[in-house]
Amino acid sequence: MKRMLFLALLALALPMSLFASSNSVDFTNSGGTLTGGNSGLTLSGSTLIAVNGLNGMGLITGNLGTVSFSTGSFATGNAQNGGTLNSGGSFVIWSSGANGLPTGNLFNGSFTCSVSSPCTWTMTTLANKTHNYTLTATISGSYYNGTTVGGTTVQLTVNTGKKLFNGKVNISSGDTNIAPVPEPGTLGLLGTGLLGLVGLLRHKFKS
Repeated sequence: MKRMLFLALLALALPMSLFASSNSVDFTNSGGTLTGGNSGLTLSGSTLIAVNGLNGMGLITGNLGTVSFSTGSFATGNAQNGGTLNSGGSFVIWSSGANGLPTGNLFNGSFTCSVSSPCTWTMTTLANKTHNYTLTATISGSYYNGTTVGGTTVQLTVNTGKKLFNGKVNISSGDTNIAPVPEPGTLGLLGTGLLGLVGLLRHKFKS
């Protein structure tokens, strides 16, 4: 009985792991200016320098477009010392059409912050008393072709020295990983199919 329960749980978990690992696209940005305060943070002027995995094209590099966003307001903490952010705002990855990429918005979405997946603005004080800030957040929206997608973004700031964030800081680099979001019905069908397969195997082993 325990073995069958394990197989059943495995059958339900497999579809989620398959979707999580397949069709993932990685976007890298560099530079830009992050401004704002407790009402939210805004990135402008950041260059899209690499796209990996879009439409099976592999790694594409160069001056490919821009990455820009505006977060929701702070839910806890503050812009100087770090905290968590509310959902909302916008997140846009725009392509110039260079090197075979589609022209226009590759991704258009917003921040989706929750208790289980918080959007955090973290301040780290180094041994020399200077400070680094990191934005880590979940996002969701759609690709240029209408596909519903979601993922995470991590944006690293340039060291602010011994002063805290004063409303303006340069971005060092950022990485955004996005994958299609499967419909609940699709996951259910996959799970049911795998459970059926488990049942057939169990019957075969008993006979």
